[in-house]
Amino acid sequence: MSDPGTLALAAAASAAVEIPTGDGLATLAFIGESADWDFVFSNADYLGVGALLTIGLTIASILLGFVVGFPAGAVEVYGDGLLKRVVSTVGIVLRGTPIVVILIVMYFVVGVPQINLGVASISSAMTAGILGLGLRSAAYQSQIFRATLSSVDEGQLEAGRSIGLSRFEAVRYVVVPQALRRSIPGFQNEFTIVLKDTSIVFAIGLAELLTRGYDLFSEQTTAVLEVILFISAIYFVLTFTTNRALDYLGDHYAIPEGESA
Repeated sequence: MSDPGTLALAAAASAAVEIPTGDGLATLAFIGESADWDFVFSNADYLGVGALLTIGLTIASILLGFVVGFPAGAVEVYGDGLLKRVVSTVGIVLRGTPIVVILIVMYFVVGVPQINLGVASISSAMTAGILGLGLRSAAYQSQIFRATLSSVDEGQLEAGRSIGLSRFEAVRYVVVPQALRRSIPGFQNEFTIVLKDTSIVFAIGLAELLTRGYDLFSEQTTAVLEVILFISAIYFVLTFTTNRALDYLGDHYAIPEGESA
């Protein structure tokens, strides 16, 4: 039996939406039904597990994208020859391939194995999801970092060389810190995209938030609207929270005017 708090939330969610008409305020529609909202809230823990999986998948994919994408961006700016052409070509292929195709290739063609961590294990579907989303993110992050590395004035690199730093040291200690700070707005956008792209992993059978929501309204079809609204609210909270956090980082680490060319 549902507790009074749950029933109160359900009642509030099913409140009438009223608009003015010629005869005064008239009821236009209802946003869901009390029984359907009660069904959603009673399965909030089930959706919560999907939300946690979505968060974990997003964070792991973004980190993999950074680990691969930053060096790739640096190679495109400072590299030359075969390595630069290979990195550029692979990036173009990944950015031009639909994410669902990348995930299917990773899971069904490459056949990524399950990873055993001792205390826990990562399923092959989860591993394929992280690799697929991570490599696709790396292709886009490489362009973010390529642009920010290129945005640092060449004179600063030369200034680093003039005080005895090698080219690598000048890039590492002079250019990279500025490029990372300038990359936060682009990185923020990429984080949001990866978060929403996690919904595509349903194609390889990974039960993240959207897939679990589909399972729920397949079980009780009258709650379709309520489940979708609940899931949308979770995505909004996740997106809003991460965007505000990255906004804060962007403001905190912004390069003060006049300190760089």
